[in-house]
Amino acid sequence: MLYFYPKDNTPGCTIEGHDFTKLKKEFARQNTDVFGISRDSLKSHQGFKTKQCYTVDLLSDEEELACQIFGVIKEKNMYGRKVLGIERSTFVIDEKGQLVAEWRGVKVPGHAQEVLEKIKVL
Repeated sequence: MLYFYPKDNTPGCTIEGHDFTKLKKEFARQNTDVFGISRDSLKSHQGFKTKQCYTVDLLSDEEELACQIFGVIKEKNMYGRKVLGIERSTFVIDEKGQLVAEWRGVKVPGHAQEVLEKIKVL
């Protein structure tokens, strides 16, 4: 399972990482690995992961290759100006490499639990 998030050390992304970390063992019981991915560097990820005590792995996509494949780069409004950024999104990929579930434009509260519940019925 991949969850794309906009930026390390921001409020929503921090909460989302904590939510997935809290449920990591439950995901593992469903034979599911959890990976967070953003455009931040590996160094940034390591500091973020250490500071927040995350147990989920964070992947760096500085060149936006995965972001482009999954189509998560969107125009956003940031303090009145338009910028390109990651739209918070989650994707579940099965053992055969098939996309079996996706969420786009994710709102953080309750999302990690929603993903876990969906995986339980797949």
